[in-house]
Amino acid sequence: MLELRPHDLFNTDRHTLGPENPAHEVYLDSFYIDIYEVTNEAYAKFIKETDGKEPRGWSNPKFKEPQQPVVGVSWKEAVTFCKWQNKRLPTEAEWEKAGRGKQHVIYPWGNTQPDSSKLNYNNETKMTTAVGSFESGKSSYGVYDLSGNASEWVNDWHFPEYYLFSPKENPPGPEKGQYKIIRGGSWRNKAEGVDLVYRNATTPKNRSLAIGFRCARKATP
Repeated sequence: MLELRPHDLFNTDRHTLGPENPAHEVYLDSFYIDIYEVTNEAYAKFIKETDGKEPRGWSNPKFKEPQQPVVGVSWKEAVTFCKWQNKRLPTEAEWEKAGRGKQHVIYPWGNTQPDSSKLNYNNETKMTTAVGSFESGKSSYGVYDLSGNASEWVNDWHFPEYYLFSPKENPPGPEKGQYKIIRGGSWRNKAEGVDLVYRNATTPKNRSLAIGFRCARKATP
């Protein structure tokens, strides 16, 4: 895992319509986040030890190689895996901090346009690729696959007006809701859906072949 230490503030942008749209400043305490998305190999160990349910992705040979990101898991299944590792899902703000770093950038790698040397997107492969395959696409903190490959579950519920009253320090997301936030475009997304402000919301039970996750945890003092 990678430790991200706090700095003064960073700007988090929203490109959706309505109250989520204005940029606002956020302060985060130190935290750790996985450099890579959780792999099938890691998830297989979890299933073996916990007698858990196999991901939907494993029914398709295109998505079950050991080093591909695990996909086809629900939000609750992702939460359970992270707890098994004594971790948790990152908050939406933590996820964006891992991608944006200390700079105002459009993509994890900077401001240059996406292409197939930086990420798996635009349905070019029609499947996920092994985690960490795109060295030139990692963030300034060294976190891989924040754009493309698999979209990622984060902890937050979706609530359209949340950013009108969210705290500036360590925003935890809404207390409840109907949908969970996913961040980062997947192997299916076109160029306009792989920037760092891309976000979507879906039912927590969704076991999409385009959604995976990574884990995080609070940094100890």
